[in-house]
Order: sequence, then C-alpha cells, then structure tokens
Amino acid sequence: MNQVIHIDGSPTRFIQTGSDTVLRAALRAGIGFPYECNSGGCGSCKFEIVAGEVQVLWPEAPGLMDRDRRKGRHLACQCVATGELTIKVRTDAAYVPRIPPRRRRARLVGTTDVTHDIREFRFVSEGTADFLPGQYASVVIDGVGAPRAYSMSNLPNAEGEWHFQIRRVHQGQATTRLFHALQVGHEVEIDGPYGLAYLREDNTRDIVCVAGGSGLAPMVSIARGAATAGLLGTRKLYFFYGGRTPRDLCGEALLRELPGFGDAISYHPVISEGGSDKAAAWSGNVGFIHEWLPRVLGEGLAQYEFYFAGPPPMTQAIQEMLMVTYHVPFQQIHFDRFF
Repeated sequence: MNQVIHIDGSPTRFIQTGSDTVLRAALRAGIGFPYECNSGGCGSCKFEIVAGEVQVLWPEAPGLMDRDRRKGRHLACQCVATGELTIKVRTDAAYVPRIPPRRRRARLVGTTDVTHDIREFRFVSEGTADFLPGQYASVVIDGVGAPRAYSMSNLPNAEGEWHFQIRRVHQGQATTRLFHALQVGHEVEIDGPYGLAYLREDNTRDIVCVAGGSGLAPMVSIARGAATAGLLGTRKLYFFYGGRTPRDLCGEALLRELPGFGDAISYHPVISEGGSDKAAAWSGNVGFIHEWLPRVLGEGLAQYEFYFAGPPPMTQAIQEMLMVTYHVPFQQIHFDRFF
C-alpha cells in the first residue's frame, strides 16, 4: 500500500511504496534526506514524528541512543509508515541523489577469490548499471533477514554488471549464504545506488584512497573511475591498503591493470600485526594504516582529496587525524560509515 509522507513546515511530500523505508522512499523521490549507512548503525537519518505512525523494523538499532529514544526520535532507514505521516527532518541539498536509487533483479554470473576471505561476486541485471565510483548498493539475498550494503568495485556500465568484493564474516548470515549457498544463475535484488563517498572530479587535488578489508571495493572503483575520467594525467593517486597480516593484503594486482601504475598510481600496503609468525618474512610497512599517511605524504595533508572505507575503528581514526591534527577541510574527506 502506498503511504503519503509530508515534511513538516514544507510543501514537500513523497510516496512510500512497497517495502521501502521512509529513507529509501525519500531518496527515490529525489529528496535530500541525511543518511550514511542506510542500515541502522550511523544515526544520520534521525527524524521526529509530528503526526501518524510507523512500524519500527529494528527497535534496538545502535544508531539511536537512549537520549534519542526519550526524545521520540526515529531512524528513517528503520521505519515504515503505516499510514499518512508527517515528519520533522532538516533536509540538505548535499544528500539529493545524483542518481535516484531503484530496485532490479540481478543474476550471479561468476566469482573470483581475491584473498583467503575476500571474494568478488559478479552479477548482471537488465538495463544499465547506473552508479558513481565509490557508491554502494543494498543487496537482498534470499534466506537472509535484512538487506546488506555492499560497495561496487567496477564502474557504471551499459551491460548491467555489478561487481562486489565481499569479505567473509565468521558465522555471518549473509556471507555464509553468499560464500556457501549462492550458485551461478541464482538471483538477488540490488537496490541502489546509495552513498556520498563517490569520486569528485571538480578539483585538481591529488587523490588518496585508504582501504581495509572489503573497503577494497569502493576504493578500487574510485581508482578505476579516476583513471577512466583522465584525472591521472594531471594528478597522482596514492592507494593505501591495511591488513592484519601479509595474506590479508590485496588490491595491487587490480591497480596494475590501470594506466599510470607505478607513476601516477602508487600502492602502499600496511600490516598491523608485524610481530606475528605469519609476518615473519614481511619487510614492509607495519602499524596502523592512518599512521602511514603523513609518513608517505608528508605534513601537508590538507592539499589532498581523501576517500576511505573499512572497519569503523579505521575510518574513525583517519577522520579524527585528518580533521583534528592536520586540519583537512571536511569537504575533502569522503567516506560512508558502516557498522
């Protein structure tokens, strides 16, 4: 059933259809509703109800603190309107989707192991695959209770190809299904694109990509996008990848396929467990990956454009270091928070 949703104090209204949440309905309508993870973790899509009721999909979502609940706040990504609804939210033009998200069915056509625990899954859908380098999609997998957010590693294309590099999570419901049950020919639903950490082409700054774990995918897409757009003819791209041990490292082989590798593109791997037996033969960089940014790039970090994706402690450490220690302007820092 379709539900009409109004934004208080504004003539703006939009329609929630099917299984959409309040957030997804707003984004499909081209409304600049603040968000990041789209999955209940970050708390960016908080709103208040002025009139009407909602069904809350995940009452314990960590994106809401007890104080938020006491004040009657809700997460738009975890709420479905049950009738006509009026909400209070401060929209922002920065969140207006450049490509409105939509749903499509997609068929698995192949997989490739990237590391011992990261696998690339390649799907094909009808029509074009429309997204910006660095964005993600929400993937609905049969037998999995809730959609999962996975970033694309490829570039937009007319063939409808969607490539995801996904890290296996121990006892994870979704990755267990993907790695052990999904076969070539099986279908999933892909809903997207989403995300604000996409490649910016409107400046001349050198590019820094920092990835950890399956944060590889959006950073590879950024690098591919920069190369394809011709940006690396006049600037450099520094690609940092962090893993616990040498066998966790990846990305270099994918970057070597791009024009300019070794010149415009440089690869900087870092491991955090340099003292482990698995790193006995390692002679490269050791430590936390954010510590290596100023060591490689120098103290003038404010002159770069930063993109990063990976575990929350990594992304938080990078953001704090860039903004607090090196005073990098916020508009030069691009990442989507996932939990």
